[in-house]
Amino acid sequence: MANANKVILIGNITRDLELRYTPNGQAVVDFSIAVNRKFKDQSGQTQERADFIPVEAWGRQAEIIKQYLSKGSSIYIEGRLQQDSWEDKTDGTKKSKLKVVAQQVQFLDRAKNQETADKDGAKWAKEAPAKGAKTEEENLDEEIPF
Repeated sequence: MANANKVILIGNITRDLELRYTPNGQAVVDFSIAVNRKFKDQSGQTQERADFIPVEAWGRQAEIIKQYLSKGSSIYIEGRLQQDSWEDKTDGTKKSKLKVVAQQVQFLDRAKNQETADKDGAKWAKEAPAKGAKTEEENLDEEIPF
């Protein structure tokens, strides 16, 4: 029997990020993202809804997410689903929660990340070549003998 557990989401962070550390020093960040969807209802009217999905990231990835993202940031997430189960302390009933454990993320807010990267001395875009200068592709074409 084949199994698969893969989730791909693009959404916006809905609340401030909560970074914490486990007793053994492992970083973990918990947040939720809103994923919007449009559909037509039975009367043909276009409706828009948002689904709110809890996400968890671990290790250095968690620290980087906390450092560069905040409420409202757009994010791409690849991960897996995980169900947590526990017993409620007040009435003893069993509870469960389905969440996404992020395995790979990409920050989608280029403008915000551009400002942060520039402050750190990094450049996001290639500088345009000087007028009359050849591009890498043109130089490569000249070097190929056929």
